[in-house]
Amino acid sequence: MTVTDLSSAIATIDDGATVGLAGFAITRNAVAAAHELIRAGRRELTLVQVVGGIETDLLVAAGCVRSLHYSGGSLDRFGPLHAVNRAISDGSLTAFEYSSLSLTLRLTAAWLGLPFLPCCSMLGSQLLKQLLDAEDSGVQLGSDPFTGGAVVLLRALHPDVTIVHADRADSAGNAEVSGPTWALRETALAARRVIVVCEELVPVGAIDPRLVTLPGLVVDLVVPVQYAALPTAVHGRYDYDRDHLIRYAAAAAAGGTALRDYLDDLPDYHHAGLQPT
Repeated sequence: MTVTDLSSAIATIDDGATVGLAGFAITRNAVAAAHELIRAGRRELTLVQVVGGIETDLLVAAGCVRSLHYSGGSLDRFGPLHAVNRAISDGSLTAFEYSSLSLTLRLTAAWLGLPFLPCCSMLGSQLLKQLLDAEDSGVQLGSDPFTGGAVVLLRALHPDVTIVHADRADSAGNAEVSGPTWALRETALAARRVIVVCEELVPVGAIDPRLVTLPGLVVDLVVPVQYAALPTAVHGRYDYDRDHLIRYAAAAAAGGTALRDYLDDLPDYHHAGLQPT
């Protein structure tokens, strides 16, 4: 396990990698990491995020993403994922849309070391039909060997790397995440590597073992960056930046020059004691 800076951590992610993201809409999103991926010019990424958020929209808007596995997403009260939806419509992004449970189970199969998991989620739904028709969705229809009933078979999904935003981490990689975690643990534990971006780096032993969300055993890099989730919220630390999210949503909805101007001037929340509004 290594403590490093953000640019060095992002340099370990190659073009074409499958990247897991653990944020949720406008909460605990790895925005600083997304900015760095954009600045580094990464291309052909596959993103995995159970509920898509602003960092996914940013990466798609910047042309970094080839395909997306998700169960929908939004900017919460500020609107939809405009860049994602536009890219799906114009064919520049291949999107696989699951139920939240089924995508989480694909990740769960990976961290349990199983080749697949069966479930009943999506049976009878249009989601299932679309996934069965799609190539490489990781979904098949099968039969319960005990009852003969229909089940959905979900292939294990292993991100090459998952980026997690944490409250605190120590130099051994133990990370604390407060508040709702949604599918954060599954997305991290399924990955071949884990990068933790933390608000605060603390000495080993400073985190109560009962509060450790991700043990150092599964973490490869720790990157201390204060306010790394802005303009999104982090439980107990700061709220979302309403004015900034309104501005981003307007630029993303407009697309074209407005969105290019936004991406050419990415906000630098992540250094020198900057504070949320």
